[in-house]
Amino acid sequence: MAALYITEDDVRSVMDMEKSLLITHKVFRELASGRAINIPRQRVRAPGIILHTMSGANEYLEHVGWKAYTTTKENARFHVAIYDQETGEMRALIEGDFLGQLRTGAASGVATEYMARPDSKVVGLFGAGLQARTQLQAICLTRNIDFVSVYSRNYEKCSQFAEEMTELCDVEVTASHSPDETAAEKDIVICATTSKAPLFDGRVLDEGTHLNIVGSNHRARREIDRTTIKRADVIVCDDLEQCKIEAGDFIQPVEEGITDWRLMHNLSEIVAERQTGRATSEQVTLFKSVGLAVEDVAMGVEVYKLAVEEGLGVELPF
Repeated sequence: MAALYITEDDVRSVMDMEKSLLITHKVFRELASGRAINIPRQRVRAPGIILHTMSGANEYLEHVGWKAYTTTKENARFHVAIYDQETGEMRALIEGDFLGQLRTGAASGVATEYMARPDSKVVGLFGAGLQARTQLQAICLTRNIDFVSVYSRNYEKCSQFAEEMTELCDVEVTASHSPDETAAEKDIVICATTSKAPLFDGRVLDEGTHLNIVGSNHRARREIDRTTIKRADVIVCDDLEQCKIEAGDFIQPVEEGITDWRLMHNLSEIVAERQTGRATSEQVTLFKSVGLAVEDVAMGVEVYKLAVEEGLGVELPF
């Protein structure tokens, strides 16, 4: 059986956020069971380019795979490959940009399901790019949201994003001029930016706020300040070992003694034990996502199956 090359358009035609939430929820259950293994991202640098590679084994899906992507000053290019666990044959090579946006949003959606207050209705969103888009889609499918305030450095782009997301998510989304106002008096705060420095003053957060922090997967980048870390009663990672390598939001605060890795939890533990990620409605909870290869592989397997069913993709000559 020939491997399929599956394009971005193919992925968009078969995959959406509702499916992604179900797939990603299963990933975290299986990480806890040991039937999924994640290998953290590695980076190779050369003049003008960085190659990022990560891999995973999803035993429960009978596939293994990798994600590789390059970043330059101009753009980023993403690919996911999946292989049959029994034969070792490649089944698909998938263009992985939209797929990655979906899985990152879905991980926050799963975390929100377990960690945000059930009555959460008001969201503060930092970022107006593609990742912010899928973050908001996932949260609106997980909680009954009725208002979103979004902040971006480019107010014109932010206003356009707010207009588009109002229609897409059927919820009132408005552009904000103030970072602190965006974070204040919110049930859920989402950070999905490329910022290297904290976005808001942690003192403005209300009791009971849940935060999804997804923008940084580099030691030198932080979207939240020390105060936010101090105020977080519960801190959960998509993968604690990978966060120790590249979660800039935590690495310096841990070195300074503000928090400790031993106080943090894996999302897989909470999902597997079917327990809430908060003890009281007043607790501030924080989910940190750096992005896992096992999520990409699981998404890739489902995209491949759906592509075969619908006759999509181009056969590769091997």
